[in-house]
Amino acid sequence: MLGASSVWTVPLFVERTFADLHAGAKDLATQAVTGKDDTILVVLQLAGGNDGLNTVVPFEDDAYHKARPQIGKKGKDLIRLADGIGLNNSMPTLGRMFKEGDLAVVQGVGYPNPNRSHFVSTSVWETADPQARSNTGWIGRYFDNACPGSDPTVGISLNKTQPESFGAMRNPGVCLSSPELYRWIHGGGEKAQAEQFFESLNSPDAAVDGASIAEPSVGKVGGVAGESNLAFLERVAMDARVSSKKILEIASKHRSKVQYDGTPIARSLNMVSRMIAGRMPTRVYYVSHGGFDTHNRQANSHDRLLGQLDGALKSFFADLKAQGNADRVTVMTFSEFGRRVGQNASQGTDHGQASCLFVAGAPVKGGIYGEHPSLTDLDRGDLKFNVDFRSVYATVLEDWLRTKSQPVLKADYSKLGFMG
Repeated sequence: MLGASSVWTVPLFVERTFADLHAGAKDLATQAVTGKDDTILVVLQLAGGNDGLNTVVPFEDDAYHKARPQIGKKGKDLIRLADGIGLNNSMPTLGRMFKEGDLAVVQGVGYPNPNRSHFVSTSVWETADPQARSNTGWIGRYFDNACPGSDPTVGISLNKTQPESFGAMRNPGVCLSSPELYRWIHGGGEKAQAEQFFESLNSPDAAVDGASIAEPSVGKVGGVAGESNLAFLERVAMDARVSSKKILEIASKHRSKVQYDGTPIARSLNMVSRMIAGRMPTRVYYVSHGGFDTHNRQANSHDRLLGQLDGALKSFFADLKAQGNADRVTVMTFSEFGRRVGQNASQGTDHGQASCLFVAGAPVKGGIYGEHPSLTDLDRGDLKFNVDFRSVYATVLEDWLRTKSQPVLKADYSKLGFMG
């Protein structure tokens, strides 16, 4: 029955090998759906290297203003978090959440022997391996270790390609993408449906019946013992197509009364909220907010990006509260690196090292974690990290996703205590 009903949703090469994959497909069809009332993590990537110094600002430090005479922020223009520390005033929602105890600000986050390459440093964060020895991602290892036998939708990424963090030996999750990336679609009918669906995400009380799904992109992946790489990829593709149809059917039924902005990050979080409202068994969602590579004329563009993030999170958390799901969801941001302390000649900032990140939501024990790095004791002009990013992961894994972190991170890291 599964073969007959889903043949139109799977690519031809999967249909051709359907007999070989029938056992796995049968398991997928009959698998008990679990985790609908469990905790949820939303990983939000600030792609490009977010400037932490103009996000969480040491406005009383003379070294800060000396290093950034044009792009530095004044205390009167910030949301005060603590003595000498202020939040960029483009983020009033996060400022309110901090005051209400729902936002953790982690300062000085990084890793040993940092790399300023976007690709390399993103890979380090995604694999949780600064030595670049791992062929799986930290979230994928969580799936393998803590979610055996889970539905393919245990992890869902709304990204152009599957994030390296989802790389897994058994279940790398499902990748959805925006309509303009549906290059595999031939003809306009299905693409039009997809565009209509994503446009509907900005319309409260709107519901659309159908949409098309992007082909999953798998980077560094392993295979199950006894399974060839080709068979693994074919199984992943089939799982993704079958699961994705279900995802959009569920998401299209949720009628949000919250208005979202028209930005890409707002649309992505709207989609996530709809899936949560539809009681998907997903444990980890992954979304991306790009544009943070601010080498030129940073001031306005960086404030705009942070404002878009804040507006999207405002709608997202309001939506979760209206659904009754606020206590189930935690959002964690990350960026591949921070920016250099001194501004450059183009009134921007270049690739740096340590930065800040946020952990937000009703379950969070708010406050400031980690010390703000020195602006005078630098590493070749860069901030020195004082919090290993894997301590953030360990805290999220153990105190939120409720699993041991050592099998996932391959070592023990001290927890930070920001999960209440």
